[in-house]
Amino acid sequence: MTDHALRFKTELKGLEASEWYEALEELVEEHGSFTPLGRDHVATFLDAGPKLLVTFEHAEEVQELADAAPRGFAFTQREGWSHLAIISRGDSWFRDPAVYRYIDRLIDDGFFEDFEDVLFFGAQAGGYAAAAYSVAAPGARVLALRPQATLDPTTAGWDNRFIAQRRLNFTDRYGYAPDMVDASKQTYIVFNPQQRYDAMHAALFTKPNVTMLRVMGVNGRLDVLFDTLGGLDDMIRAAMAGELTPQRFIQALAARKTFAPYLRNLVRRARDSGHARLAAVVCHTVLDDGHDAFFIRQLQDMGEPLPEAYQKDAVRA
Repeated sequence: MTDHALRFKTELKGLEASEWYEALEELVEEHGSFTPLGRDHVATFLDAGPKLLVTFEHAEEVQELADAAPRGFAFTQREGWSHLAIISRGDSWFRDPAVYRYIDRLIDDGFFEDFEDVLFFGAQAGGYAAAAYSVAAPGARVLALRPQATLDPTTAGWDNRFIAQRRLNFTDRYGYAPDMVDASKQTYIVFNPQQRYDAMHAALFTKPNVTMLRVMGVNGRLDVLFDTLGGLDDMIRAAMAGELTPQRFIQALAARKTFAPYLRNLVRRARDSGHARLAAVVCHTVLDDGHDAFFIRQLQDMGEPLPEAYQKDAVRA
């Protein structure tokens, strides 16, 4: 724990939505500020050390986390970083004039200039916002997990996953994320190239200061997955320091090689793409470490022999 670390307890888990906002406001006001931004967003700021982590998060997703606290709170407590969170109540992609005006005020006040290092972080819609609003702090770094470049149908009409959000305005201020990262010191885009739409969005980030970090065989919310693997905190620390190289990224995710959901997905993809031998090797590797009915069934479906230790369990599996 650094000299700048804030010492407080987060007692936010298990609260109803309205109670959660009230408890969050009370907690934040003791160490910083809580600012409503229209009906759909709030901003929380914890004032600690000379490094600033800026996160863009969805309230329901925050409430599902282990401590039900915005992701930056742990860094404020452990690392002594200051933390600014922009929290949405719905699927807004943070496209709200109230958010624009708040960011504008921070720029006018020279807020970002008070910090030695600034990192914008977010996942999915929050990843889009982290990239889009990073223009407010030239020289900042960005870590965006599965970000969209835009949902403007004239540019990304091929992405049919978020039809309802196409009505949002992605052409006015802080709009097209790939252009907004131009002033960043370094932008890290994390995505699975096997996910076609994610790869197409990532391909729009063409600036020379962008580092592409590819992770195969994963789906869903990457922030939650990386958390489960124990690698997210290291990624954020490395990104803040400008040291998130592809090698460091791979090291942070080393635990995925023993993570059952990742391995199950790897087997499915290997079989679907005609790589039965690879699928069998993965199954045998997993079963060498312990029983798992899924991998037994996969070997049976492929007509592969089971390891001797599991042959008696074949019927039960």
